[in-house]
Amino acid sequence: MASETGEITIVCNHCDRDIPAPNIDLHRVHCARNLEKCKICGDMVPKKHAEEHFLNTHAPVPCSMCKETIDREVFNSHTEEICPKRMVTCEFCEFPLPAVDLAEHQEVCGNRTQLCYQCNSYVRLRETYNHETKCPGSVLNNVESSRRIPRAAEGDGNGRRRRDNGVSNKRLFFTIAITGIAVLIGSLFFQRKPEGS
Repeated sequence: MASETGEITIVCNHCDRDIPAPNIDLHRVHCARNLEKCKICGDMVPKKHAEEHFLNTHAPVPCSMCKETIDREVFNSHTEEICPKRMVTCEFCEFPLPAVDLAEHQEVCGNRTQLCYQCNSYVRLRETYNHETKCPGSVLNNVESSRRIPRAAEGDGNGRRRRDNGVSNKRLFFTIAITGIAVLIGSLFFQRKPEGS
């Protein structure tokens, strides 16, 4: 076989490379003595580095999280998607925890309730999305209903008018009171002493 430069080459039966014909005998001796073909990837590796090549390239790797031995080819997907000890976050509270504990945690965490300020009812965290789309107090849902029902006619069904901002007013008053107390305490602690004393 002729190479690109026009010289005749012969394929080495050990490393499968094209070698110039005048060098083939010397190459075969050197190649057989010093190089070894990796049984896994087929690369030619110096015999003295064959074990190091296997350990660094092909040997299974222990997972630092679950202590399981994983093939190097799937190690990244194991640590990012499969490992039961990988850290994931709860969709409700965003608390990081091992994946193996996620289902049990979310079962409890998703059952916690939160006050919907639009309709003043308590909603499970796992049902928040569905509630927001169907909430009777939602702005989107009230656009149509406010056209049909006059504001004065709205109530709790017993002829009494519903208090819309009762909770909001209480929170506002509470926040103002706490801020006032904090300012008062701060002014007492940080009063300047007269310079003459």
